[in-house]
Amino acid sequence: MNANSAFPDGRARCGWVDTSADYMAYHDTEWGRPEGDDRALFEQLCLEGFQSGLSWRTILNKREAFRRGFANFEPAKVARFGEKQVLALLADAGIVRHRGKIEAVINNAQRALEMIEREGSLGAYLWRFEAPAGAPSTLGASTSEQSDALSKALKKLGWKFVGPTTVYAFMQSVGMVNDHHPDCYCHSLSERARQAFKRPA
Repeated sequence: MNANSAFPDGRARCGWVDTSADYMAYHDTEWGRPEGDDRALFEQLCLEGFQSGLSWRTILNKREAFRRGFANFEPAKVARFGEKQVLALLADAGIVRHRGKIEAVINNAQRALEMIEREGSLGAYLWRFEAPAGAPSTLGASTSEQSDALSKALKKLGWKFVGPTTVYAFMQSVGMVNDHHPDCYCHSLSERARQAFKRPA
């Protein structure tokens, strides 16, 4: 996908971004910037699961409602959700009301707690699947060797709605790969942030 320079500030951005202020802000300040916080990583992986079959614009517009409904994506809180909370979420018009995806988030919160107990943090495990330096560019792809591997590993651990495409979108969003178009003004910013980022250990 090409970069687009038709923005009010004249800056070139990735072609998937529109000119709305919230979408530009997400692209400029969040997407592709390295993230190591467990809560934020869990949230993004869950939201990417909800995005499956929909546009990211739809999910971004509903993100605050998702945060309210899912206890700000705190794994320890979500892991305790039961049928009462599922029914409440299915009645919440502010989110994507898909029982399978809602139940997957609860399941994944439980799996996340297991991972934190075993690995020390989600970040310590997830960032192991970052593409090595010098790996071929995957710009424009929907999966990668690393997303295939992480998807397979998560599924083996009991996670749900973590197919390779969903996982690759997650890796793009949390900066595990810099997929800003080379002509996008955020490409160099993301790269510098990645170079300065201390990977979770």
